[in-house]
Amino acid sequence: MSDITVPAAGDAPRPSLSPAAPPPVAKGRSLWSDAWRRLTANRAAVVSAVYLVVMTLACLIGPLVTGHDYTTIYTDYVRVPPSLTPYPKQDQIAGALEDVVKRMRVDLVEWHEQDERVSVTVRSARPVDPRVLRYFERSPSFLDPRIEATAPDGLSMTLSAAVARHYFLFGTDNTGRDLLTRTLIAGRVSLAIGLLAGLTAVLIGVTYGAASGFLGGRVDDVMMRFVDILYSLPFIFLVIMLVVFFGRNFVLMFIAVGAVQWLDMARIVRGQALSIRRQEYVQAAMAMGVSPAGILWRHVVPNTLGPVAVYMTLLVPQVILLESFLSYLGLGVQEPLTSWGVLIAQGSKNIPSANWLLIFPSLFLTSTLFALNFLGDGLRDALDPKDR
Repeated sequence: MSDITVPAAGDAPRPSLSPAAPPPVAKGRSLWSDAWRRLTANRAAVVSAVYLVVMTLACLIGPLVTGHDYTTIYTDYVRVPPSLTPYPKQDQIAGALEDVVKRMRVDLVEWHEQDERVSVTVRSARPVDPRVLRYFERSPSFLDPRIEATAPDGLSMTLSAAVARHYFLFGTDNTGRDLLTRTLIAGRVSLAIGLLAGLTAVLIGVTYGAASGFLGGRVDDVMMRFVDILYSLPFIFLVIMLVVFFGRNFVLMFIAVGAVQWLDMARIVRGQALSIRRQEYVQAAMAMGVSPAGILWRHVVPNTLGPVAVYMTLLVPQVILLESFLSYLGLGVQEPLTSWGVLIAQGSKNIPSANWLLIFPSLFLTSTLFALNFLGDGLRDALDPKDR
């Protein structure tokens, strides 16, 4: 007979006891998410990163919207100062007209300006050739020349032309080229050389240093002694010799600079690799039969990216300064290309009479270097495992 107890008719049913819900599991933060949080909390680093992005976009897009080509020479505007108002000024129109009339080899009778067009009456002892309009076309101060009237004897002629307005916000250089456009083009070259040379140095230094530190033993000794030998060579003279022997071109510049800047990177990565190879996960990978190349690229190199990223932001300013120094010596990029170092070298020769040729390229260079250094400091603080 069963022992089941049947509840009485008047008894209320007892509530069933369900198991308690497990507490929510706290979501952990990865190393990179924590580093990103620390980096975004650094205002100087964030402002520097935004500034570098804006500077890069300005150098890439700016020359397309300035209205000038970096090779265009304006003969009427040689070393004109910066201005927010367009050129030519009212007093410059007369000088430009006199220059055009002088080239025509005729006499200027009178001229006046109305509705952004100038009307000029000229006279000559011989009949005036209608082809004199080409002198207006060659002048950067005038557009759309026309012949309005010609005397019956052909000895006098009335011409008109529209005044071409040009904005030179940074002024012009010694040959009449827009300094704003050339400064932005120079930024392309300097930033490209810094980035490409930095990537070259990182590629060589990380590969060499990681292999040396992971292999260890005699291989490490031989590889590091080779680095010591290269350290003993004056690398600036090595770069100069490469440029002298193989010519001055954009590609060789960043290859030569990057090829001599990887030594510090190799030492940094080698020290990190010596520490990483003793970690438990690396020993476990060795015990599981993973090849040395697999361990190197899956475990050693990824764990050195923190110091590499920090040193990369510090290496780019060094490369830009080195390129500027070479350009100052005349061993940098060739015309019509330019760099901030070339512009600074040219501006230093015109300090008394045209100081804007030095001020604007120097501001662009120094502000970019400051931003890169602040960003490097922010990355160092964010990726430092001892400061968590």
